[in-house]
Amino acid sequence: MNKNSRIYVAGHRGLVGSAILNKLQEKGYTNLVYKTSTELDLENSNQVKDFFENESIEYVVLAAAKVGGIVANNDYPADFIRDNIIIQTNVIDAAYKNNVEKLLFLGSTCIYPKLAKQPLKEEYLLTGELEPTNEPYAIAKIAGIKMCESYNRQYGTNFISAMPTNLYGPNDNFDLETSHVLPALIRKFHEAKVSGKDHVELWGSGAPKREFLHTNDLSEACVFLMENYSGNEIINIGIGEDIAIKDLAVKVKDIVGYNGQIIYDASKPDGTPRKLVDVTKINELGWYAKTSLDEGLDETYKWYQKNVASVKL
Repeated sequence: MNKNSRIYVAGHRGLVGSAILNKLQEKGYTNLVYKTSTELDLENSNQVKDFFENESIEYVVLAAAKVGGIVANNDYPADFIRDNIIIQTNVIDAAYKNNVEKLLFLGSTCIYPKLAKQPLKEEYLLTGELEPTNEPYAIAKIAGIKMCESYNRQYGTNFISAMPTNLYGPNDNFDLETSHVLPALIRKFHEAKVSGKDHVELWGSGAPKREFLHTNDLSEACVFLMENYSGNEIINIGIGEDIAIKDLAVKVKDIVGYNGQIIYDASKPDGTPRKLVDVTKINELGWYAKTSLDEGLDETYKWYQKNVASVKL
C-alpha cells in the first residue's frame, strides 16, 4: 500500500474498525473510505455490489461483524452465524469481482478447538470440536477464512486472514447483555462502586484463562500485515500471555477503586478453559505487542468514565 491507496475499512465505528481507521490516519494514509451501516448495509448484496463498483477500492480491511460475549452468543446463535456469513460473503465476493489488490479478513481465536493444546498454533484449526457457547460465530469465521483461501486458490486473489485474541480498548461495547468479559467487568465494578453495592456477582468459576490485546496493538498489527504479509495461511495476533478471569477481576476492581466482594456463580458456563495464542509467526515477521495489561486497563477505564459512564446506556 502507498499513502494514497484507496482503502476501505468495513466496520469503522466498532472496537476493531475504529482502531484500525485511526492507525491508518496516524500513519499518513489519506484516501480512506468508510460508511455507516445506514449508508451501506453490508447484509444487502446489491448495496455492497454497487459500492464496490462505484468506489474503485484498492484495499479492504474487513472488520465488520456481529460480535458479543458468552451471553449474546448463547442467546442469539442464529443471528451470529447468519449475519456474519452474509456480511463476509458479500464483501469478499465484491472485492474479488472488483479487482481489489488485497483484503484482510479478521477472524477470532474462537475458531480453534475448545480443548486444543496451548498455546494455540495456526495449524490447530479444524482439529477438534469447538466451544459450544460460541460455535455458530466460530463456524461463520471459519467459513470466512476458507472463503479467502478458496478465492486465493481459484482466482489468484490476495486475501489474508488474521486471528486476534480477546480485544479491549476505547470504543468497546459495555452493554452487559452483549459485551465481552473485560468491558463487562469494568462496567460492573464501576456501577457497584457508584451505587455502593457490597458485592459483584460474576459468571462461572473465574478459573478460565484469557489473553487480552489492546486495540492499539491490534491496529498496529493489522496495518503491519497489510504492508508486509501475503499468504494463504492464517496468522495469529496476540500478546503471548494470559491471565485467569479471577485475577483479571481483581485487577479491574483495583483500577476502578471498588472495595466490595467478588462472588462467582459456578452454575453459569465458563466457556473455553484457556485460549492463549501462539504468536511465533507474527513475531518472526517483526511485529510484537507493546501495551501491558495494566497500562491498557487504566486507559480503557478512563475512556469508559469519560465516554460511557456519564451517559445512560
